[in-house]
Amino acid sequence: METILIKNINIVNEGKVFKGNVLIEGKFIAKISESDINGSMDTIIDGEGQYLFPGCIDDQVHFREPGLTHKGEIYTEAKAAVAGGVTSFMEMPNTLPNVFTQELLEDKYKRASEVSLANYSFFMGASNDNLEEVLKTNPKNVCGIKVFMGSSTGNMLVDNKETLEGLFSKCKMLIATHCEDEATIRNNMQVYKDKYGEDVPIECHPLIRNEEACYKSSSMAVELAKKYNTRLHILHISTAKEVELFDNKIPLREKRITAEACIHHLWFSDEDYKTKGNYIKWNPAVKKASDRDAILKAVLDNKIDVIATDHAPHTIEEKAQSYFKAPSGGPLVQHSLIAMIEMHKEGKITLEKIAEKMAHAVADCFQIEKRGYIREGYFADLVLVDLNSSQTVDKSNILYKCGWSPFEGTTFHSKVKYTFVSGHLVYDNGNFNEAIKGERLNFTR
Repeated sequence: METILIKNINIVNEGKVFKGNVLIEGKFIAKISESDINGSMDTIIDGEGQYLFPGCIDDQVHFREPGLTHKGEIYTEAKAAVAGGVTSFMEMPNTLPNVFTQELLEDKYKRASEVSLANYSFFMGASNDNLEEVLKTNPKNVCGIKVFMGSSTGNMLVDNKETLEGLFSKCKMLIATHCEDEATIRNNMQVYKDKYGEDVPIECHPLIRNEEACYKSSSMAVELAKKYNTRLHILHISTAKEVELFDNKIPLREKRITAEACIHHLWFSDEDYKTKGNYIKWNPAVKKASDRDAILKAVLDNKIDVIATDHAPHTIEEKAQSYFKAPSGGPLVQHSLIAMIEMHKEGKITLEKIAEKMAHAVADCFQIEKRGYIREGYFADLVLVDLNSSQTVDKSNILYKCGWSPFEGTTFHSKVKYTFVSGHLVYDNGNFNEAIKGERLNFTR
């Protein structure tokens, strides 16, 4: 059993930052101590001045495999993830074919076991006519059920009220929703199409996919969840108005309704469309600075429970198209942690809160077994970060298969140095050890 000692580090964990040492034995954290840990070790890493975080768990990514591998694939995007300190991911079912059967779901798990450097889980997809198949999903080894309550991804739209009632009343697993009201969006779209034709300016995107569309859908999801006591998780909150739907008076482990904020909604605003254009075209849309600030406040106040990316790569050629043809989404997993640390350096969020929202709370929200914390006996999913090392994002250091990032040209003043996945040092100062792959996440449900 290999032993690795990480010493002289600042440990960011469970609301504290303290100087200490961590011993890894095999896959697990064997000892955490503020005193020296002595003995014979296979590897010793002196992390003097650096910060050890629990590995980030991203509960919403699109890695594009199968069927869309010209944009990304499990191997490339998981590699970018571990380079960014993301040690576990939960991937969405809008691949080709859509994941509407247990067989297709297991195909993705098999592929990840062969190529993913990060730990993995995959959502089962809900359609208007696969409820029976959805109910076969095993809550012990599948993260949840994904419902697109908005046509962000074409034919995965679930718009049948009877279907939604069936899902919310019968499904005992966590249901994760994309909430945008389709009728509102279509009406808005027609207004701007009549005005501009096919050449709608990208600045109109948050006016088409507006606050009303988001709130109408999110509030309906919350209403259904309260009616049936469903375990609901609403993804990528993008408006200040939606924040009022969530409660911060209940401990996370007791919540039946939770919410997620994404990096792009915490970083960008509608002012950035002028320079970033389609590269920050997401669904739901990046909206006003006041929305961005309200989402951050909700994260800090625990109305919003977790921070994720909605990593969704498209090619540069696809993004270069006109408004209606350019797809929504962008790649983010390689830079999510350091983007949040940059916000820490700007005084907007503490390191402890970053660890909470990107690791602890995700593990609690999904009831992930023995991950998300720096604890003895837990899997050694860890990331060591130098908070005093700058890097500028450019095409030479982007690992996504699509080859671009909305952060291109941005200088971050921290850098991921080492990433451990289940005790395996997978990323070491730009070098990868691909000998051991990530593991399937298990859930204590």
